[in-house]
Amino acid sequence: MSPIPQPLPPSLDGQFSVRTAIAEGATARRMRAHDLASPFRGVRRTAEFAEQRETQAEEDDEPYAEYRRRRLRLIDDARAYREVMPEGSFFCGATAAVIGYGAPVRHPSRLDVAVIDPQRAPRAKGIRGRKVARHLATVAERDGLRMTTAASTWAMLGRELNLRELVEVGDALVQIPRDDYGHQHPELVHATIADLAAEVTAGPRPPSTRKLREALELVRVGSSSVLETDFRLDAAAAGLPDAALDIEIRDDRGVLLGISEIVYPRFRVVVEVEGDHHRTSRAQWNRDLEKYDAYVSAGWEPVRLSSLHIRRNRDAVRRVAAALRRHGWDG
Repeated sequence: MSPIPQPLPPSLDGQFSVRTAIAEGATARRMRAHDLASPFRGVRRTAEFAEQRETQAEEDDEPYAEYRRRRLRLIDDARAYREVMPEGSFFCGATAAVIGYGAPVRHPSRLDVAVIDPQRAPRAKGIRGRKVARHLATVAERDGLRMTTAASTWAMLGRELNLRELVEVGDALVQIPRDDYGHQHPELVHATIADLAAEVTAGPRPPSTRKLREALELVRVGSSSVLETDFRLDAAAAGLPDAALDIEIRDDRGVLLGISEIVYPRFRVVVEVEGDHHRTSRAQWNRDLEKYDAYVSAGWEPVRLSSLHIRRNRDAVRRVAAALRRHGWDG
């Protein structure tokens, strides 16, 4: 039976560097104890910290819980690596997109860490090191972590994302958040379209400059999910009229009936892209019923779309086009 490890110095958190722990009075032997994990060389993570995170993850059953769990794990890894990050280095690429801005990109298996050329890119297990020209990386601190800004992150992703993925991420970064009462908060936006444009024109980014310019022309403010962006791009490619995004629907007296992300005001058609929580949440289901009833009473036709309509059977554009024709669109 393994001996019970000695208590750690009370000044240490759940993640810490070996150097800090020894400076606070821990021994090198204690750093090798079985109750400490080593996510990166020179870093330790306590079992209590890991258990606490696992409990938090299990208790989260709200929409997009799995995304939040994976993002939280990546943030924990970034904070752990911060303890031993080389001076001048910063998080970038998909890592910055996820931990800093909650962008819809595939969670990286390794942390993307960059330095400004001619510094040497970091090399370590679990790290993907990069060297970046100074004029192509704008760096700031966010939640205690050094990383590229939202716009700079988007531009750097031009190397690894395709055109549609860049538009999806761009839409997410420029979206103006709303609170639980439906009020917009422009001060919380991660980036503006002008910010993205400034990064594209900062200098050549071979071979992604052309792709970034094409994506920039397609980014719009108002899409609150990847599915909404995908529908918008498909609808535009099919020749449907341009939709207004993130619109407050009111009746003739000015009473707010609801807020919808894709609206055709001229034709009184509203498109609702629904994630699975619209089905599994009773409260959301009841709100939807009330909102759609109010829309119909006020002369609007709601078209409800799921991921199946948009991605699998590609039926979304046909359904919306049919609704538009019923309201006078000549096709």
